[in-house]
Amino acid sequence: MNILFLAHRAPFPPDRGDKIRSYHVLRHLAARARVHLIGFAEDPADRHIPDDLRARLTSVTIVPRTKSRGLAAIEAVLTGQPVSLTAFADHAMARAVRRVLDGEPIEAIYCFSGQMAQYLPIDGPRAIMDFVDVDSAKFGGFATRGPLALRWLMRREARLLGAFERDVARRVDVSLLVSDAEAELFRDGGAEGDVRVVENGIDAGVFDPTIVTPVDEAGPLIVFTGQMDYRPNIDAVTWFARSVMPLIRQQHRDARFAIVGRAPSAAVKALAGPGVIVTGAVDDVRGWIAAASVCVAPLELARGIQNKILEAMAMARAVVASAVAAEGIDHGGTIQVADGATDTAAAVIALIDDRDTAAALGEAARVRVLARYDWDARLAPLDRLLGLDT
Repeated sequence: MNILFLAHRAPFPPDRGDKIRSYHVLRHLAARARVHLIGFAEDPADRHIPDDLRARLTSVTIVPRTKSRGLAAIEAVLTGQPVSLTAFADHAMARAVRRVLDGEPIEAIYCFSGQMAQYLPIDGPRAIMDFVDVDSAKFGGFATRGPLALRWLMRREARLLGAFERDVARRVDVSLLVSDAEAELFRDGGAEGDVRVVENGIDAGVFDPTIVTPVDEAGPLIVFTGQMDYRPNIDAVTWFARSVMPLIRQQHRDARFAIVGRAPSAAVKALAGPGVIVTGAVDDVRGWIAAASVCVAPLELARGIQNKILEAMAMARAVVASAVAAEGIDHGGTIQVADGATDTAAAVIALIDDRDTAAALGEAARVRVLARYDWDARLAPLDRLLGLDT
């Protein structure tokens, strides 16, 4: 089978949540079919294809994405489109898609992320639309706070993008979401058609605490990992550093909060100081996770399955997560769920104080990951959807 794989970000390196999912889906499909990849690159690193993956792909086209957010916003207002679409509208991408569709016997299209649905042909091959999360709901969440102009823009984005998502769901053969909760939200928002769930997984052979050397950091270490120019992550670490860490440090003066991830915003960098470490990009996030007394995911706004939680679970770390961050993960008895500064601080302090309990939770979490979140098992439904299991 010849499959066209459309990606809003080149799926390599797999160093952020969306790219981790697209990378593993791409590898899975490329092991079973002739896959033609077309994706955008935002960074020079996005153009470096791992040799083993390149050998599996039939063709690769990477299109630089250089349009600024400001220009995308102006185009959106002038055309009545959501910014999410104008930001990824590109004539070079449209030509690349047309060239592959005209020149190759494409039998199916796997479209990753809603921004790329604008490139799906009207009367084309079978189309699988991997929305991952309900992006319009994310913007609806953003619309509840901030300056008046920003709230207006977020409400507009939620409304227009939601209408686009529903239209796409009606046109494609199958719509995929990352969790039952996201699929239910999508249907409740009016989405029609065949809506299914394909969950995220984790490479437990890579995220294995027995093969990782922890970073050399003294004292109780509380670790958050993520892309640090992403607003939900910025809000989460800002709240934790300002509202939770002071409570923790009343009990543990040497406790420190490590914010680990690339592209920290100015607001995140400003948090660095006594008790707070901002690392920026690191060569290997696993060393920080391995050193953690507790990993935290105190997100107020979260969509889908949080890879940061799966990674910490695979590394046998104790985890404290907000209820929305834990949603969609099969975590019963393996992680602590807490909301609010007082309860979150108390949960973290209890795990720092009781290392045996923390270790037991971590071990149980890794066992759950091994049993439940292997990538091959999570992606097996794709074989049936595309007829690759015959």
